[in-house]
Amino acid sequence: MSTPRTGELPLHRLEVPLPHLLPFAIGSFDSIGPLSRANFPHRHAFYEIVHVTGGTGAHVLDLVHRPLEPPHLCVITPGQVHHWEAADGLTGRVMLFNEDFLLSHPDDATALDQLADRPWLRLRDRQDGIADLLAEMEREYRALREGYAGVLRAYLHILIVRALRNCEPGRERGPAAAGRAVELAAAFTRLIAAQGGAESSVASCAKELGVSAGHLHALVKAATGQTPGRLIRRRQTLEAKRLLARTDLTVRQVARDTGFADPAYFCRFFRRETGLSPGDYRAAFDRGSGPTGGGIHHDPRIPSIAAAATGTVG
Repeated sequence: MSTPRTGELPLHRLEVPLPHLLPFAIGSFDSIGPLSRANFPHRHAFYEIVHVTGGTGAHVLDLVHRPLEPPHLCVITPGQVHHWEAADGLTGRVMLFNEDFLLSHPDDATALDQLADRPWLRLRDRQDGIADLLAEMEREYRALREGYAGVLRAYLHILIVRALRNCEPGRERGPAAAGRAVELAAAFTRLIAAQGGAESSVASCAKELGVSAGHLHALVKAATGQTPGRLIRRRQTLEAKRLLARTDLTVRQVARDTGFADPAYFCRFFRRETGLSPGDYRAAFDRGSGPTGGGIHHDPRIPSIAAAATGTVG
């Protein structure tokens, strides 16, 4: 990872240098490495789910300070800023994956955004077997038996559903994600996740929701930490990945179905968002079990993941 400019938050990426490895990792805080408990503010280019079963200190997510009272489950989405504060003796599991891992269950991206809106779920009274499920996921991941990628994706979907069950109505939310902002952000997320939503623009969504584009921008940013434009681009990228990987549509057709009239512009957009051309992304699926991701994935079995200097996880 390149050194950030002065005043720029570090951006940690998953980097998998071998093409057959998944854009996914799971393990303990120790096996994932010291950046899994980094004490400096930073962002991710991937999702992180943290299940804390023991330890002291606090976790700070988007400026909200939460003391540890294990067991907790926390979902951190791409772009959110977080760090650990005075953390000691952390036990539990850390799961890392990017949007490619959600292709078989695209609605899970919306569900993860909902969970990120209600972070640090306390599981003391209702664990729904989450600890056992995570343990089974790690066993499946380490064993590498035939079909393990599909099993892990299914387990992740079950985990997300069970975590949502813990989001009881009225549960405390962060101060920046309250009231009208949360309601509008949820409606916006549903709108762009619907069939054809990847073709939406901020202006068209604002009109559909009955607000100005400026008002939509302010409230969605307050509730999610991301702009409506960025969320639409994420949805377009995910939809394009799914169409390239799972259909025989031409690049021109994929561009059209994700809201791009100009295929050349779509190709530039896709390369900027993923590091790969649409053709290279599709070829990566044709060669094996998943995309290489152009060097943006990582796996804890690669020694460099535990080296603080690499800046790959956390």
